[in-house]
Amino acid sequence: MRDYIEERAEEIGMYIVNSGATVRQTARKFGVSKSTVHKDITERLIRVNPMLAAQTRVVLDANKAERHIRGGLATREKYLHRNK
Repeated sequence: MRDYIEERAEEIGMYIVNSGATVRQTARKFGVSKSTVHKDITERLIRVNPMLAAQTRVVLDANKAERHIRGGLATREKYLHRNK
């Protein structure tokens, strides 16, 4: 694997762990696709830094568990501002 891809995977992992960011937020920050972020975390980071990959997985699992709540809040905000 190319060095810059491994470095990007580690940078992405550190960013997610430190900020608690979602895959979508991380993709926007690093200028890559959501698929790339997901592949970096689930496949590449495990080979490069297994400990960081485990920490990242904890954050992503928490984000996944909360996503239905965030979606509901976003919909609520949408309709609150729409009626004004």
